[in-house]
This record gives sequence, C-alpha cells and structure tokens, in this order.
Amino acid sequence: MIPKSAVKTMTLRMLPFADAASDELPLGQLLRLSLFQISVGMAAVMLLGTLNRVMIVELSVPAFIVATMIAIPVLIAPFRALLGFKSDNYRSAIGWKRVPYLWFGSLWQFGGLAIMPMALLVLAGDSAIDAGIFGEIAAALAFLLTGLGMHMTQTAGLALAADRATEQTRAKVVSMLYVMYLVGMGISAVIIGTLLRDYSSLLLVQVVQGAAVFTMVLNVIALWKQEKMAPMSQAARQAPKASFHAAWADFTGQATVRRLIFTIFAGTVAFNMQDVLLEPYGGEILGLSVSATTQLTAMWSLGALIGLGLSARWLSRSIDPIRLAGRGVVVGIFAFAAVLLSSVFGSPILFFSGAFLIGLGGGTFAVATLTAAMTINVPGAAGRGLALGVWGAAQATGAGLSIFLGGAIRDMITQAAHSGILGDVLNTPVVGYSVVYQIEIALLFITLIALGPILRTKGISANTPQRLELTDFPT
Repeated sequence: MIPKSAVKTMTLRMLPFADAASDELPLGQLLRLSLFQISVGMAAVMLLGTLNRVMIVELSVPAFIVATMIAIPVLIAPFRALLGFKSDNYRSAIGWKRVPYLWFGSLWQFGGLAIMPMALLVLAGDSAIDAGIFGEIAAALAFLLTGLGMHMTQTAGLALAADRATEQTRAKVVSMLYVMYLVGMGISAVIIGTLLRDYSSLLLVQVVQGAAVFTMVLNVIALWKQEKMAPMSQAARQAPKASFHAAWADFTGQATVRRLIFTIFAGTVAFNMQDVLLEPYGGEILGLSVSATTQLTAMWSLGALIGLGLSARWLSRSIDPIRLAGRGVVVGIFAFAAVLLSSVFGSPILFFSGAFLIGLGGGTFAVATLTAAMTINVPGAAGRGLALGVWGAAQATGAGLSIFLGGAIRDMITQAAHSGILGDVLNTPVVGYSVVYQIEIALLFITLIALGPILRTKGISANTPQRLELTDFPT
C-alpha cells in the first residue's frame, strides 16, 4: 500500500508551480497572494479594452477624449519609482512595509472603478442635467485613481512576493504571479464581454462597480497575514529617513545610469510603436482575415516567452546583461525588416516570422535591461526598489508614448500620401506603416549605439549577473 505522505507529495509535485512554495512562503499563502494580480489584470482589461470600446461606440464620446482618458494611467507611470522607494523605506509601528501600500493601492483602485461608470455617463451627456466640464473632470479623476491604484498595488505586491520568496524559489514565484496576471486579463475579458453583450447604462454601472467590489475582495484576501509584524520603537520610527531627492541624486549621478535609462526608454518605444499597427497592416496590406491577424498576438507572445526563457538561461551562465540587450536589439532590427519585406513579397509567412521575432527581441531586451538595472553600483540612499521603479517608469512611459506615436505617425503619413503631397509613387496604403517600421529600426540602431559606452564603463557590477526573476517586473 502506498503511504499517504507519498501520495500527498506526488500530488503537490503535479500541481502547476507547486515547486514555487517554500517554508517562508507556503503554497496556500502564495496562491492567496497571487490574487492581487487577478484584480490588476481585470482593471487593465477594463481600462484598455472594455471601456475604450464602450466610450467610443455606445456612449459616442469623441476619440480624442477617450485617448486622453486612457493616457492618464500611463502619464502617472513615472511615479512607480517613488512608490518603490517609499515602500522600501516605510516605517510603521507594527513593522509593515508592503501591506500598507497594497491596502491603499486597493482603495484607490476600488474608488476609481466605483465612480467610473457614473462619470462616463455624465461625460457622454446621459444625465438629467447639463454637467458641462464636470463630466471630463470626473472621468479623468476615475481613470487617475484606477491607474494609481494599479501601479501601487502591483509594485507593492510584487515587492512583497520578492521579500518572502527564497533565492531558490523567487523566479518560480514570480513566474506564477505573471501567469496569474495573464489569467486575470483573459478571464476578465471573457466575463465582462459576455455581461455587456446586451449593453445598457444600468448594466454598465453594475458591471464596473461589481468589478470594484471584486477588486477589494480579492486584494484583502491576498494581503491577509502576508507580512509579519515586527514592532518598531518610537525612536526607530522617528529616526531621520532617507529622502527621495538624495536617493534620486545618488542613482542618476552616474552617466552610465542616465544612459541606461535612455536606452530602456528608446528601446521600449522602438519595440512598441507597432502595437496598434501590426494587425491592421496584416489585414489592409496583406489581405489577411480577422481570424488570421488575431494569431499575431499568439506569435508575439510565443516569441516573448522564448525570449524570457533564453535570457534566463544565458544570464545564469554569466553573460553580460548589456551584451544580451544588444542581442535583443539586433533581433528586433531583423524583425521589423521582415515585416517591411513581407509587403514587398506578399508573404504572410515572413510577416508572422517578423511578429515572432518582435516578441523574441523585445522580451530579451526587457529582461537584459532589467538585470542591468539590478546590478548597477550606486552608493548612498538609492536601493533596489528605486532602481526597479525607475526601470518600470521608463518602460511603461515608453510603451504608452510609443502606441500614441505609432498611430499618429501612420495616420499623418497616410493622409499626406492620399492628398498627393508625397507624389504619385508613394500614394499607397503601405507607406504610412512603412514609415513607422523604419522609424522603429532607426530607434533600435540608436539604442544599440547607446549600449556601447555602458558596456565599456564600470557602472555595471562586476559580480555575476542575477538570474532572471519576473518578480522584478513592475508590469
């Protein structure tokens, strides 16, 4: 007869991510902690997908106002650096550092979602009174609160997971958290889309405010008893604190750090300008069906996952992270060249290969620059939380700005071509897309050039680079 303990052990090993558990972070607590990623994924789907469509189609809100509202969470992304620094140095009577930021982040996220449907209805003029500019103000406030809550919750939650995980399990812990974020986005998209199939104003209020309540439930369960109490004396709490200004001065005092921040931003812009153009390019230029273009996301995701896996393998073998970032940039250059040539040869295979390589190069570049940020030698008040916050701020800001630039440049060039300004030769639908892809290639070359001096300096630690740990990703 098989012993009961052996059956239990075998069952646990068969569970996904069961090996991510440790004595410091048991599997049950890890599963509970991962729930905050579900709420953040749900809010991301709500802001970038569901409400985007509802505002434009059902509520007839001008696209410019919709774009402005969606951009608000991106504009506050630079505050991730401050949030990371504050959570690293927070002092409370009971010794908590991360839980207070998780709690208040949950409150901001709840508050934004709670007032959002009413604000959108007022913005669209669906009210008994003429609210004037109050609709725009209320909607902007709702998006601001929700975005701030998402940034705060995710930054503190991932930091808490990193604190509790061991060196051996940290990568697996955060891989699970990353998967839970994707699961939250996928499940939320299906559920919210189904609930809003027969749209009405009342249903919009119910769904969005229901999501607000569900956010609080998930996050309270996630943070419950996750951080140990370590009471601090009053003298310890009143001791002088490191200032953010001093920490920022220490961190950005080196030319290497400033150059690294620039390369993160420029590289992210280069890899993400195509985000809103790849599927329209496949449909309009190559004549692909809707079902075919939807497979691009799968190809991109597959490339990104392979990039993450290869980066982890190479970094564990002590490859320099800056050299690895250069590999990602080179892959990106070939990727966009393949996308450009796909229209010349009319080749969907070349197009899908380019999408795969974009994910591969972008994932490799992101991991490498993150590792470089983790291994910077900075004296003084700057710490790991600030470095990761700065990486997240540069990455999120670059991603948000690049999406806007990609769409704006494509529309501007296409309009100029149709009006005859560029001549008869360039009066084709492909010209707007081509300009954007060529700009991305140029930005990748600029990023590659900027990486060179970083590799020649001593700003990056000579210690063995750390293994990839997705817990350090702020997004």
